[in-house]
Amino acid sequence: MARALDPELLAEARRIQVRADRMVTDVMAGGYSSVFRGSGIEFDEVREFAEGDELRSVDWNVTARVGRPFVKKFVEERELTVLFLLDVSASMRFGTSPPGRARRTAGTTAALFVGCVAFAAARNNDKAGLITFSDRIERYVPAKKGRNHVLRLIREALVPPMVGARTGLEQALDYAGRVQRRRAIVFVVSDFLGADVARKLRLLSQRHDVIAVRIRDPFAAGLDRVAGDVGALPNAGLLHLADPETGQTFLVDTASRSVRERVQANWRLERQRLLEACRSTGVDLLDVPTEGSVAEPLVRFFRMRELRGAKR
Repeated sequence: MARALDPELLAEARRIQVRADRMVTDVMAGGYSSVFRGSGIEFDEVREFAEGDELRSVDWNVTARVGRPFVKKFVEERELTVLFLLDVSASMRFGTSPPGRARRTAGTTAALFVGCVAFAAARNNDKAGLITFSDRIERYVPAKKGRNHVLRLIREALVPPMVGARTGLEQALDYAGRVQRRRAIVFVVSDFLGADVARKLRLLSQRHDVIAVRIRDPFAAGLDRVAGDVGALPNAGLLHLADPETGQTFLVDTASRSVRERVQANWRLERQRLLEACRSTGVDLLDVPTEGSVAEPLVRFFRMRELRGAKR
């Protein structure tokens, strides 16, 4: 049953559609195609062994059954599938306001990212699908082609959680592996706060090209950039803070040097844990801030993948 969308939400979805389409046209043209087109192969058929065939291509099961050597034939994938695994838990509603700039939450930034990549996929006649999750699977939109389908993905990305508030990234990765049987490009879009996902990332990356997309608020990005600077957390006196996923409230004394040091240490530990998980599983990590252009980090990512491919 179709859900009625709030008019403001629909207007925001259309704004994101326009911005994402413009980014693809102005900045990302060719990047997606050069990195992902023909990135995989799929099984086509078996045929009898011929002179010049490699031994490693022999299908030993068929060979033993018919008594003559047969080889597996593969073809380059002509159509790719892009799957977005999108965190819509309560923490994705967070967003600070840089001076002189409009506030953009992690969730809105994630929807803009989905729109950019999905439009790039649509231009290459590829399919795009979406799984949204909190502490449960919220919605699964099977992959399809076309610009109208991209707009639907953007709308679904903007819809707040229907049931859950917390984050269940492990079970979402497991679900993606079960519903997406054929090889796909899987963008896991989340803030990755408190996530221990190395084992599930490894399992998913064995079959798919997995990219972890971490959405970062400029406040957190500032902590990440400044090494050893305890002033990265502003001295704002006593602050009442709330955990959006549990509802638990805290009174934090930001005037305390030890508090600021502890916050920065925890942030670095969180970042290092995710970096190590990605490195150990062969998953690329892409940071997308909630301020500025979403296309710029994407373009840098495409260039990195192109250069890495050229060196192989």
